[in-house]
Amino acid sequence: MSGKYWYVYLLECADGTFYTGSTTDVPRRFLEHSKGKGAKYTRGRRPVILRASRRFPSREIACQVEAMVKRLSRKAKLAYMFGYQLKEYS
Repeated sequence: MSGKYWYVYLLECADGTFYTGSTTDVPRRFLEHSKGKGAKYTRGRRPVILRASRRFPSREIACQVEAMVKRLSRKAKLAYMFGYQLKEYS
């Protein structure tokens, strides 16, 4: 293991929608999204607000969690990213 952590992050866009991504550098990635150089989804929905991020030991796990979070409802996304039990918010 390289010792570098991966993060899953949750952005709230100007239109109120959420964007979920993964990276090794949340501040850098947030700036990219803020400047319109991030994902296509966030380019037309600026400004963005970083709502949460969670750390994971590997890219593989972070990508699995990112995919899982993308399938959740809005309420469940917030609950998961802030560490609450999902069964209470599904």
